[in-house]
Amino acid sequence: MKIEIKRGDAIVAYEVMHEDLTLLQLLTHIKTEQDSTLAFSSGCRSSVCGSCAMRVNGKEVLACSYKPQDGDLIEPLRNAPVLRDLVVDMDKAYAFNKVARAWGIPTPDNLHVSVKDAELNEVQSDCILCGSCYSACPVYAVNGEFIGPFALTRVWKYATDVRQSDISAAIAAVQTSGIYDCTLCNECVPVCPQGIAPKQDIVMLRNKSGVMGYMDPNFASSFGGGLTF
Repeated sequence: MKIEIKRGDAIVAYEVMHEDLTLLQLLTHIKTEQDSTLAFSSGCRSSVCGSCAMRVNGKEVLACSYKPQDGDLIEPLRNAPVLRDLVVDMDKAYAFNKVARAWGIPTPDNLHVSVKDAELNEVQSDCILCGSCYSACPVYAVNGEFIGPFALTRVWKYATDVRQSDISAAIAAVQTSGIYDCTLCNECVPVCPQGIAPKQDIVMLRNKSGVMGYMDPNFASSFGGGLTF
């Protein structure tokens, strides 16, 4: 079986004899047996930490769960600086959590949370910050400051948390380069290994913003810079 790996500006081909391995196992074999200079990231090897996210044939996957096929092209994630081979710098991507104020406000320890309440954001709580949705997002081609799908999903997680008494600061934070900059293209949804739908969360944040008095700036500008009543 032959696989190709994008290393800098070059595409390097490797012949491997092993079958029925995960991509991460295959990369480890190449590094230990064929090319010790190959660089990639890994951690838990159980699809929990998200550190082995990369692209295969143009789609984001977790290397520890993907089974490679003959002719696969392996590339680093997009929209993040490549440090070396398949390793990218996610610092700026993770910093968007701070921009979006994607954290909870301390609440009383005795506040009761029912099972139904917990289910409201159960799926969003499963985000492992692998960056797959961030890589798949086409908005970064035109706006490098876009807050991005996983940060916005985290905002919606807290917006639906009954323990949060005041989400106004977070909703205000996602108005600029945030929810209205998303094109709702759906590219982020199929690549999430946890089954999260950031597009849906962003739509819900738009609805919540409308209830709280915010308006899509693109809609407002179509009326000459604003609406008056």
